[in-house]
Amino acid sequence: MQIIFATQNPNKLVEIQNQIGDQHEIKSLLDLGLTEELEETQETLEGNALQKARFVFKKFKQACFADDTGLEIESLNGEPGVFSARYGGPEKSFESNMNLVLDKLKGKQNRSAQFRTAIAYINKQGEELIFEGVCRGEILEEKVGEKGFGYDPIFKPEGHLKSFAEMTLNAKNEISHRGLAFSKLIYHLSK
Repeated sequence: MQIIFATQNPNKLVEIQNQIGDQHEIKSLLDLGLTEELEETQETLEGNALQKARFVFKKFKQACFADDTGLEIESLNGEPGVFSARYGGPEKSFESNMNLVLDKLKGKQNRSAQFRTAIAYINKQGEELIFEGVCRGEILEEKVGEKGFGYDPIFKPEGHLKSFAEMTLNAKNEISHRGLAFSKLIYHLSK
């Protein structure tokens, strides 16, 4: 079955295709020639994921899913949360986002944080489902590692010695927020 992933991010596409294997053919928005950025104007991760999935379903009339992820830092009252992608400014630079987080955490003892992903899936009949994944951990004092994307160089998952940016894709997928949410979606698709 072909499913549209409402993303233009090649890193996310590689992560999900790696997890899903050849069970389903995943097409990105770029594969379908859609280059316009999808709106994210909701106040929650679930709302943004649904907003994007509904747009894609309306346009292509195919099973699709969309995700939204937020980094929630305890001592920053859950920031950057739903604004994670544009935390450091409208240009959506993860370098400036990470720098802002590190600046705001200077001198703070509590560096507890969690990544949370919400995936909205719409099947061919238009039924909507939400899947969530959470990965708890802490924000490091500096960037470590070259792999991954986003906030990966400053996030160390609970019970691990490496940042997400130091882990292989398979190791990260086993424990990451996105990996956990996608596992729930994949389980649903296999039923």
